[in-house]
Amino acid sequence: MRRPLLASLSLAALSASVLAVVAVPATASTRSHALPLGPSSLREQRETRQLAPGVTLTSIVRGEKSPEDVWTLHVRLSVPGNASAVIAPKATADDAAHRLEAAGLHPRVEAVDGPRFADVRPGRVGYVVRVGRYATEADAKKDLPALTAAGFSAGTSYTAQDGAEATGPWRLHVITVDPRRFSGRVVSSVGGTLTATDKVSDLVRTSGAVAGVNGTYFTSAGKGGSAGLHVLDGELTSEANNGRTAMILPRSGRGVRFAQLSTELRVRAQDRATRELDGVDRLPGLVDNCGGVGGDQPTERPQHDVTCTDPDELVAFTPVYGASSPAGAGVEAVLDGSGRVTDLRESRGTAIPAGGRTVQAIGTAADWLRSHARPGTRLAISERVLDRGRPVRLAPGTSILGAGPQLVRDGRVWVDAYADGLVHTGDDQSFYYNWVLRRNPRTMVGVDRLGRLLMVAADGRAPGYSEGLSIEEAAKVMRSLGAVQAMNFDGGGSTTMAAAGGALVNRPSDATGERSVGDGILLLPGRG
Repeated sequence: MRRPLLASLSLAALSASVLAVVAVPATASTRSHALPLGPSSLREQRETRQLAPGVTLTSIVRGEKSPEDVWTLHVRLSVPGNASAVIAPKATADDAAHRLEAAGLHPRVEAVDGPRFADVRPGRVGYVVRVGRYATEADAKKDLPALTAAGFSAGTSYTAQDGAEATGPWRLHVITVDPRRFSGRVVSSVGGTLTATDKVSDLVRTSGAVAGVNGTYFTSAGKGGSAGLHVLDGELTSEANNGRTAMILPRSGRGVRFAQLSTELRVRAQDRATRELDGVDRLPGLVDNCGGVGGDQPTERPQHDVTCTDPDELVAFTPVYGASSPAGAGVEAVLDGSGRVTDLRESRGTAIPAGGRTVQAIGTAADWLRSHARPGTRLAISERVLDRGRPVRLAPGTSILGAGPQLVRDGRVWVDAYADGLVHTGDDQSFYYNWVLRRNPRTMVGVDRLGRLLMVAADGRAPGYSEGLSIEEAAKVMRSLGAVQAMNFDGGGSTTMAAAGGALVNRPSDATGERSVGDGILLLPGRG
């Protein structure tokens, strides 16, 4: 385990006494306080305990398993760009159903509708094809060979996670931080270097944090850090995805705000030649979640879980990336702390100097770097984070975490599904169906009218234990918890919440247990 990239702090013994355990039936007096999940008659239970002065943890269990929810086989369909899509136009779904019937199977074609979002109209998204209704997943898998023999591919699916009306159950965990009473710091931590990942429980334990949750979307270990905007203690460690939602987090926890941010990065040579800097602390040529600049393909628009490409890029590397920059073909300039070029190498991959950085180039950008980064000359790198054109001050102690989508704006449910990259280019709507409409584990962060920070982990992908949330449900849940501003962070198997000592609060959904992630949001004790 790496030592966290934070000062090591001892944690005084804190009381974890239970303040309240309340079973909340949906009566007229309590219904307005219940989560907006399933029928209003569902039973809801809440348990709250204090983690530190100004910090509480509330765990909520709502609903129960319904006998109407079953396992089924979800047939994969062929649409342009994806030969194994999970949702398709009606003609494609009907054709698959006819062929399944001819093979002696009994398919059903189900329409899927999507909700209204801030920039997406409500209506029909497509159609899915399913076969069978089973009590267990093991029973469903027994019929997979029959579909294979008919020339189809399929996977198992649990209907309670479809995103339509359900009875649950749901399990959520809510940390509420009152910055007027909490005397510590709220920070983003990457543990050690960007090229490695850590478990949230380890980040909490080794830093002595009161609690923590997972943070931004991230690349796989060894490639870099965040897959989107990230500022760590005032230092930019990853560029923005062209206007995706981000949280600006002062270390005091006061004045947290959410905005659609962009970055403006440039390199200026001593001879006054300038060029756009495409990225920071990531592999040149690969733009995770897209939304880059300079002609990226297939689009410069954010596309969640898509990697865009650009054969002509300049990318800077800082010491927080790791001891060395990634190796590969291209050119790399090594800069000292004053920006002076100490070496120009005809390949990529070298030690990153303490207090300095390197700049890698591929394609036509390599020609520019050869011409303007001669040893002994200087390169000046300018970095600006912009809030609709207005610079955001990158002060020491400030974290900025880009993720998305936004969930609540000014007290209203507000999801910029298109602008935040949830609507993919092309005809395949599989991502939108699986990630947006269906229920998944979610991590959400928001602030209420009193300026209190809300960090929420919703368990999911656990049939009969917790089904997870759709994006629309995540937004409605955050609003019901009192958030006037809120956004979604990395979820799925990454959703993790841990308390003092690294004790897991939620149940991460990966079959192998808790996942290592790129960064966490930690509550550190002591003076802010």
